[in-house]
Amino acid sequence: MGSGTSGGVPVLGCNCKVCMSKNPKDRRLRCAALLETDDTRILIDCGPDIREQLLTQRFIPIDALLLTHIHYDHVGGIDDLRPMCAFGDIDVYADKNTTQGLKTTMPYCFTETLYPGVPRLVLHDIEPHRPVRIGDVEIMPVTVMHDKLPIMGYRIGKLAYITDMKTISDDELQYLEGVDTLVVNALRWKREHHSHQLVEDAVKFSKRVGAKRTYLTHLTHRIGLHENACRQLPEGFTFAYDGLIIEI
Repeated sequence: MGSGTSGGVPVLGCNCKVCMSKNPKDRRLRCAALLETDDTRILIDCGPDIREQLLTQRFIPIDALLLTHIHYDHVGGIDDLRPMCAFGDIDVYADKNTTQGLKTTMPYCFTETLYPGVPRLVLHDIEPHRPVRIGDVEIMPVTVMHDKLPIMGYRIGKLAYITDMKTISDDELQYLEGVDTLVVNALRWKREHHSHQLVEDAVKFSKRVGAKRTYLTHLTHRIGLHENACRQLPEGFTFAYDGLIIEI
């Protein structure tokens, strides 16, 4: 539902050809994904664009909110999930650093007497390498490094969803064996970033994993126009776009 980096695309105040493009594939809201099976519906990350993103979807319950880390572009829209509480409390799964961080960034959701109308959140701490089952979906959390911050990536069957990664230890790769569909971050083509992969890094990582198809996400406007940028990628790679549906 979102393929953009923390500032989104278009960038405020930018008149580059990407930010001025009328092609909807060049509009990149903040990263979020919706995983659906016949019986289970899981939202992955909940940034400040989530209201706009969910307006494109059916208004039916979500079984869980799965968070990768505490940064604002991944959690800043949680308050907009209030209407979802019409179906009951919202189960939130994340590492302890993130669940504790939410109590600081959203303290009004965790007081003894809740302010009327706040989203009702039930926090669940998860740990790397300890599988979690939500409905009919088994999720394997893995650790990746966002600069010096350990954050969560997720292995779900033959799919892996990883965003905001800079590096990953060799020990984590065993938990990605057999993945054939990879969604992973690739900030831009050039100019090293302290906490994010570049396109070249993401391509090398995908080849280490052995994925058959790879979708690059968490993109800046410096990736370029979607159609042109995709033509520069190796076979089996494509840039994700908002609204992309991947069938597993």
